[in-house]
Amino acid sequence: MATFILHINQTSREVDVDPQMPLLWVIRDFLGLTGTKYGCGIAQCGACTVHLDGKAVRSCSIPMSAVGAKNITTIEGLSPNGQHALQRAWQQEDVPQCGYCQAGQIMTAAAFLEQQPHPTDDDITRAMSGNLCRCGTYLRIHAAIKRAASQTTTP
Repeated sequence: MATFILHINQTSREVDVDPQMPLLWVIRDFLGLTGTKYGCGIAQCGACTVHLDGKAVRSCSIPMSAVGAKNITTIEGLSPNGQHALQRAWQQEDVPQCGYCQAGQIMTAAAFLEQQPHPTDDDITRAMSGNLCRCGTYLRIHAAIKRAASQTTTP
């Protein structure tokens, strides 16, 4: 076991865990932030996506020993009141069905829009191609990202 100081959602939290434990399990089981989901465990579906220093990563494949002093943002930390432009667009476009993949989809889209605030349709398709949705809401996900991108401010 080792002690880590995590900088997560703009707060610092101390955990004592195995250095090889995936970040996903620390977020969910030790910090109680259950918005980040376990999907496949092999970084292929995107359900576990969080931000490390603003970059979208698959938390199921990041060992604690690799996190260091990076800033972690989970879906709970994306907006203090759930009013991020993407969260609003998700509701307006009625994106979720089962909802399981949605946190990972939103986190991937948020990091993407930070890098490319005015994407084309092809840009969105490429950026989101690694996130799977069993319910097949891809067209609504795409529409929500376009809606969020068209807004001038993001809380």
